Amino acid sequence: MRVMVWHVHGGWMDAFVRGGHDYLLPTRPGSGTGRGGTGEPWPSGVREVSDAEPWAEDVDVVVLQRPEEIAEVERLLGRSPGRDIPAIFVEHNTPKGAVPNERHPLGDRGDIPIAHVTHFNRLMWDSGDARTLVIEHGIRDPGLLYRGERPHLATVVNEPVRRWRVTGTDLLAQFAEAAPIEAYGIATELLPEATGLGEDRLILGGNLPTRRLHGELALSRVYLHPLRWTSLGLSLLEAMHLGMPVVVLDTTEAARAVPPEAGAISSDVDALVREARRLIEDPDEARARGRVAREVALERYGLARFLQDWDDALDDVVGGRTPAGSAMPQSRLKERVTP
Repeated sequence: MRVMVWHVHGGWMDAFVRGGHDYLLPTRPGSGTGRGGTGEPWPSGVREVSDAEPWAEDVDVVVLQRPEEIAEVERLLGRSPGRDIPAIFVEHNTPKGAVPNERHPLGDRGDIPIAHVTHFNRLMWDSGDARTLVIEHGIRDPGLLYRGERPHLATVVNEPVRRWRVTGTDLLAQFAEAAPIEAYGIATELLPEATGLGEDRLILGGNLPTRRLHGELALSRVYLHPLRWTSLGLSLLEAMHLGMPVVVLDTTEAARAVPPEAGAISSDVDALVREARRLIEDPDEARARGRVAREVALERYGLARFLQDWDDALDDVVGGRTPAGSAMPQSRLKERVTP
């Protein structure tokens, strides 16, 4: 089928467009994106279409990721998502407002189902009248690249200073007591001044293309994931695919993704620092835990499962059925349980 979808989340998009459909991406003229989350050219099934004027394209289903895209669909196609054309909304994020009472922007609509990327997200959002389902992340396997020859912690986070407590940036100084930290991602150059960490404790790796990033991460002994309140990070799942042991703050969906045997997971930061130090000092144990991490990641977050889940959801939406595994709208659920 022909799927209209915006390029919003590079890692997720890189996996999504690996399916067997035609993917039409609204694109600003002259932007010259043409590349997926890895920095490689898009797969052959992807075609960028100018968003400067209404389309003459035949679209079967729209995959939304931001509320403002509803108006853009109406402008480009002259059709209303969920009413005149099948649509599904992907919610990538945890709620940011009055948790757990934050109402989802599509919560007052019953015609566009919401696909959450984690079970935790579906639990914490008030999705109102919208039907909901969970399609967990899928990762294109980079292969077992882990070498762990550098006795460092490595972490990947975008805009760590602006997001600060959300991304656990305030915890980096504590983790740096266990080992030097290699930091990768957008705007990580702001970290030294913000954290007070010197070059002996904080190594800036920059914002690298995915393949190069994977190679650099695999040289570090342990992957650090100190995020407090974000959806399950693709960088964490990628590190697990690489065969890295992971030290993870036990928040949001992390407990579902990371067994203790894959490294260490806890809400006790002191305990995590101790475990990080132990893995740094014991390369054999680090390698063994990394093997577990990879096995878990391949089993739960493989690309084939992700694409099959999306095929099923798109088939259901286009066919006018409730997507498989979807939850009853919360307003109807209340009616069912009220005496």
